[in-house]
Amino acid sequence: QVQLVESGGGLVKPGGSLGLSCAASGSIFSSSTVGWYRQVPGKQRELVGSITRGGSINYVDSVKGRFTISRDNTKNTVYLQMNSLKPKDTAVYYCNLISGSLDSWGQGTQVTVSS
Repeated sequence: QVQLVESGGGLVKPGGSLGLSCAASGSIFSSSTVGWYRQVPGKQRELVGSITRGGSINYVDSVKGRFTISRDNTKNTVYLQMNSLKPKDTAVYYCNLISGSLDSWGQGTQVTVSS
Protein backbone atom coordinates (compact mmCIF):
# COMPACT_ATOMS: atom_id res chain seq x y z
CA GLN A 1 0.00 0.00 0.00
CA VAL A 2 1.17 3.51 -0.79
CA GLN A 3 0.74 6.33 1.70
CA LEU A 4 0.18 9.85 0.41
CA VAL A 5 0.59 12.97 2.54
CA GLU A 6 -0.57 16.35 1.29
CA SER A 7 0.76 19.58 2.72
CA GLY A 8 0.78 23.28 1.98
CA GLY A 9 -2.85 24.24 2.33
CA GLY A 10 -4.02 27.32 4.17
CA LEU A 11 -5.77 30.65 3.92
CA VAL A 12 -4.92 33.02 1.11
CA LYS A 13 -6.49 36.19 -0.27
CA PRO A 14 -8.01 36.32 -3.74
CA GLY A 15 -5.30 36.73 -6.32
CA GLY A 16 -2.74 35.07 -4.10
CA SER A 17 -0.74 31.88 -4.51
CA LEU A 18 -0.29 28.61 -2.68
CA GLY A 19 1.78 25.53 -3.35
CA LEU A 20 0.67 22.07 -2.37
CA SER A 21 2.82 18.97 -2.10
CA CYS A 22 1.90 15.31 -2.20
CA ALA A 23 4.59 13.02 -0.84
CA ALA A 24 4.32 9.29 -1.47
CA SER A 25 5.88 6.32 0.23
CA GLY A 26 6.95 3.24 -1.69
CA SER A 27 8.94 2.50 -4.79
CA ILE A 28 6.19 2.65 -7.40
CA PHE A 29 5.87 6.41 -7.47
CA SER A 30 7.85 6.94 -10.66
CA SER A 31 5.60 4.52 -12.57
CA SER A 32 2.33 6.05 -11.38
CA THR A 33 -0.15 8.65 -12.52
CA VAL A 34 -0.93 11.22 -9.85
CA GLY A 35 -3.98 13.41 -9.84
CA TRP A 36 -5.04 16.40 -7.79
CA TYR A 37 -8.72 16.57 -6.86
CA ARG A 38 -10.78 18.99 -4.82
CA GLN A 39 -14.06 18.78 -3.01
CA VAL A 40 -16.42 21.21 -1.36
CA PRO A 41 -19.17 20.12 1.03
CA GLY A 42 -22.21 18.81 -0.77
CA LYS A 43 -20.47 18.42 -4.11
CA GLN A 44 -18.69 15.61 -5.89
CA ARG A 45 -14.95 15.43 -5.84
CA GLU A 46 -13.57 17.16 -8.93
CA LEU A 47 -10.42 16.37 -10.86
CA VAL A 48 -8.20 19.45 -10.98
CA GLY A 49 -5.44 17.91 -13.05
CA SER A 50 -3.09 14.99 -13.34
CA ILE A 51 0.41 14.04 -14.39
CA THR A 52 1.36 10.69 -15.88
CA ARG A 53 4.56 8.79 -15.30
CA GLY A 54 5.76 10.13 -18.63
CA GLY A 55 5.09 13.70 -17.58
CA SER A 56 1.94 14.34 -19.61
CA ILE A 57 -0.27 16.84 -17.79
CA ASN A 58 -3.89 17.84 -18.15
CA TYR A 59 -6.02 20.34 -16.27
CA VAL A 60 -9.68 21.08 -15.83
CA ASP A 61 -10.60 24.16 -17.84
CA SER A 62 -11.34 26.28 -14.77
CA VAL A 63 -7.70 26.18 -13.60
CA LYS A 64 -5.83 26.27 -16.92
CA GLY A 65 -3.28 29.06 -16.95
CA ARG A 66 -3.42 29.44 -13.16
CA PHE A 67 -2.42 26.04 -11.76
CA THR A 68 0.71 24.05 -12.53
CA ILE A 69 1.36 20.40 -11.72
CA SER A 70 4.87 19.01 -11.57
CA ARG A 71 6.60 15.98 -10.14
CA ASP A 72 9.99 15.11 -8.72
CA ASN A 73 10.50 11.36 -8.88
CA THR A 74 13.71 11.61 -6.85
CA LYS A 75 11.62 12.92 -3.94
CA ASN A 76 8.48 10.86 -4.62
CA THR A 77 6.55 14.11 -4.65
CA VAL A 78 4.01 15.81 -6.86
CA TYR A 79 3.34 19.52 -6.61
CA LEU A 80 0.39 21.76 -7.35
CA GLN A 81 1.28 25.42 -7.71
CA MET A 82 -1.84 27.57 -7.58
CA ASN A 83 -1.70 31.19 -8.71
CA SER A 84 -4.36 33.85 -9.15
CA LEU A 85 -6.54 32.05 -6.66
CA LYS A 86 -10.25 32.74 -6.57
CA PRO A 87 -12.83 32.19 -3.83
CA LYS A 88 -14.31 29.39 -5.92
CA ASP A 89 -11.01 27.51 -5.57
CA THR A 90 -11.82 27.03 -1.91
CA ALA A 91 -11.97 23.28 -1.22
CA VAL A 92 -10.22 20.35 0.36
CA TYR A 93 -7.53 19.26 -2.07
CA TYR A 94 -6.57 15.60 -2.37
CA CYS A 95 -3.92 13.77 -4.29
CA ASN A 96 -4.56 10.38 -5.84
CA LEU A 97 -2.04 7.85 -7.06
CA ILE A 98 -2.83 5.15 -9.58
CA SER A 99 -0.44 2.41 -10.57
CA GLY A 100 -1.89 -0.77 -12.03
CA SER A 101 -4.59 -1.93 -9.63
CA LEU A 102 -3.36 0.34 -6.87
CA ASP A 103 -5.51 3.41 -6.17
CA SER A 104 -4.50 5.47 -3.14
CA TRP A 105 -5.72 8.76 -1.69
CA GLY A 106 -4.19 11.24 0.68
CA GLN A 107 -5.99 12.72 3.66
CA GLY A 108 -6.57 16.08 2.01
CA THR A 109 -5.51 19.62 2.80
CA GLN A 110 -7.81 22.62 3.14
CA VAL A 111 -7.39 25.59 0.83
CA THR A 112 -9.43 28.67 1.65
CA VAL A 113 -9.44 31.71 -0.59
CA SER A 114 -11.03 34.63 1.18
CA SER A 115 -10.44 38.29 1.87
